[in-house]
Amino acid sequence: MEKFVDVILPLPLQASFTYALPPEMDGQVQIGCRVVVSFGRKKFYTGIVRNVHYLKPQEYEVKEVSAVLDEHPILVPLQFRFWEWLADYYLCTQGDVYKAALPSGLKLESETVVEYNPDFEAAEPLSEREQKVLDLLAVEPEQTVTRLEKESGLKNILAVVKSLLEKDALFVKEELKRTYKPKTETRVRLTEAARNERRLHFFFDELQRRAPKQLDLLMKYIELSGCLGGREVREVSKAELLKRSGATPAVFSGLVDKGVFEVYQQEVGRLETVSQAVMSLNELNVHQQRAFDEIRASFRVKNVCLLHGVTSSGKTEIYIHLIDEAVRQGKQVLYLLPEIALTTQITERLKRVFGSRLGIYHSKFPDAERVEVWQKQLSHEPYDIILGVRSSLFLPFQRLGLVIVDEEHENTYKQQDPAPRYHARNAAIVLASMCGAKTLLGTATPSVESWYNATEGGKYALVELKERYKEIQLPEIIPVDIKELQRKKRMNGPFSPLLLQYVREALEQKEQVILFQNRRGFAPMIECHTCGWMPKCKNCDVSLTYHKGLNQLTCHYCGYTQPVPRQCPACEGVDLRNRGFGTEKIEDDVKAIFPEARVARMDLDTTRTRAAYERIIHDFQQGRTDILIGTQMVSKGLDFDHVSVVGILNADSMMNYPDFRAYERAFQLMAQVAGRAGRKNKRGRVVLQTKSIDHPIISQVMHNDFEGMVAGQLAERQLFRYPPYYRLVYVYLKHRNEQLLDVMAQTMAAKLRAVFGARVLGPDKPPVARIQTLFIRKIVLKIETNAPMARARQLLVQVQQEMVAEDRFKSLIVYYDVDPM
Repeated sequence: MEKFVDVILPLPLQASFTYALPPEMDGQVQIGCRVVVSFGRKKFYTGIVRNVHYLKPQEYEVKEVSAVLDEHPILVPLQFRFWEWLADYYLCTQGDVYKAALPSGLKLESETVVEYNPDFEAAEPLSEREQKVLDLLAVEPEQTVTRLEKESGLKNILAVVKSLLEKDALFVKEELKRTYKPKTETRVRLTEAARNERRLHFFFDELQRRAPKQLDLLMKYIELSGCLGGREVREVSKAELLKRSGATPAVFSGLVDKGVFEVYQQEVGRLETVSQAVMSLNELNVHQQRAFDEIRASFRVKNVCLLHGVTSSGKTEIYIHLIDEAVRQGKQVLYLLPEIALTTQITERLKRVFGSRLGIYHSKFPDAERVEVWQKQLSHEPYDIILGVRSSLFLPFQRLGLVIVDEEHENTYKQQDPAPRYHARNAAIVLASMCGAKTLLGTATPSVESWYNATEGGKYALVELKERYKEIQLPEIIPVDIKELQRKKRMNGPFSPLLLQYVREALEQKEQVILFQNRRGFAPMIECHTCGWMPKCKNCDVSLTYHKGLNQLTCHYCGYTQPVPRQCPACEGVDLRNRGFGTEKIEDDVKAIFPEARVARMDLDTTRTRAAYERIIHDFQQGRTDILIGTQMVSKGLDFDHVSVVGILNADSMMNYPDFRAYERAFQLMAQVAGRAGRKNKRGRVVLQTKSIDHPIISQVMHNDFEGMVAGQLAERQLFRYPPYYRLVYVYLKHRNEQLLDVMAQTMAAKLRAVFGARVLGPDKPPVARIQTLFIRKIVLKIETNAPMARARQLLVQVQQEMVAEDRFKSLIVYYDVDPM
């Protein structure tokens, strides 16, 4: 009987597609394996098998599967359920989820560009098909898979490409190092002949007479490998041998030619296997122990617990004890963090306790490392603990028992683009419940929703930890009215005299300073002083940001850049001035005022790579930097012992934002930044500069009055129908033609009103109404929390299908943001 498979493709398509399974592949395919299939005209993709069955589809001609890539599934059954939930809840497709979930090295397609590896040496003869592909690449080193297929005339070329990738003959060109290949090193051993002692003595005599350098090298090998002592022979790499003996490669080749040495390739994992001396756990103090016991007790009755602990109360220690307990029970733990910056600091602490049982997973890792972590999680010895950012939710877990979501209030847990626009905290809670695991949410400033769920909603347990570790006092927060100071012309650029005085004192006492400004770049805007002209992006509705280091104007939405104009294109005036302050400008100003201080800046521009991140944090920790200037990256739970002053340069830019969460966010950010000040035996100071000194939030931050802030917010949100009392869904419509888009948006809003009534607001323009040449309109849907969400999603999709069914609306792009941030 003929077999068929349903395949999920990495494309934004609703359904899975059915392919016929050729008889020779019959025994090889299981659910969760990857297969190569053709889709559309001449395009090949790596799909994932969702189902194997005998039902032949009637409505279309079935194509055949071209190749099977895996002997064993690379997804566990639970992951399919999780993918289905994500696609359903966040109104996207399983193809979207597949694209987000798997590292690039696991999803080859026709458009993939491959590149010839010039250092490739074949260890065994290549097949005719492989040789053909390599010959084509030798002529032109970079080509797409489609083109190779055309030029070589080979069918099913993805399988050939995969085998060449595994042999290191080529790379996937994303950044050249992205594709997965096991890392190998060249090692040396004696040939079969040379291992015979009589024969070896013969070599000694001959080399002594003719080639003393080769003899030295041979003796060095014997010393390093210990091969004559009857002990276990140690493996020696060629690089180590040449380095230790000081011999040249030519001398080495001489010994290979004489049949004394042979070289072989040994796979060495990229993932660190160095087992450090594992330390025992620190003792918890009284307050931490109480919180730890309460969390454990709460897990007996509820699946989710919110730990509300003030900044530096030692939440991480409690996590470590909980992880230790789960691992001892044979369970796996997922520890989520909002930012890569945080993983570098916490990695050290966890490594000291858990050694090689800890795996790390995030997007700043090269793709090859992520593939290795994925493969290891499927093996018989997976990592017990995974520390990572939101994408680590997608890893295959075999026995997940505990999920920790640290800094649960952070909006970076929400994926913005592309789909699935999921919130990692909410998805983690669902994943944990599917696995029968418990979830702990930890933070000093809970999100309003989580607080509501833990207090009024009663969904979560609540544990509070109000004492800072070692009884350090919370910092003293000093508000400064910069509106008044600007009027009296007493400001020095972005700094108040008081802040400068405190920074000077801190530097004299060899203490460190953090300055926080939520804008990167040099100046947010450039303006012509004569006519008021401002440079705008040609693809988006935003002004360009000036980056001094690159001497260019950049759009932070689409990446468009242009050189800084010499004169105004509107009035030809030459008086172009910078307006506003970005982190880059502040760095310049600080260097001018404190020339002797060592200054570093931490924002998206200075932390493009994982190494850059780690270096900035490490230097600050080691006291090699005196002043750290940064965007909100610096506010996250980084622990530095010598910070005595924190300056928040402009609190208003956070509060005056057109968003119902602006108030909550400003409080969280300021409280988190303030929490970085004051450590061992000294109370820190936070200078909070603002133009709205009487705003209630300022006194709430000063008194660390979280509950006052939440109470006010909840009352307001109930009144205006916002979360946690209502669920929000944003419907975005995009099109190149603005007039047509307006017609479509009005039509769709009318159709939605017919179904949802007054729950529909809009359409209107979002704050940035054109990005990458597409115009955007937004419709807001507010649905009561107790309403059946599944029905609402069904109706939304139905309306979208009606829209696209009309010819004039065919080219409309519609997407959804469920529970937007």
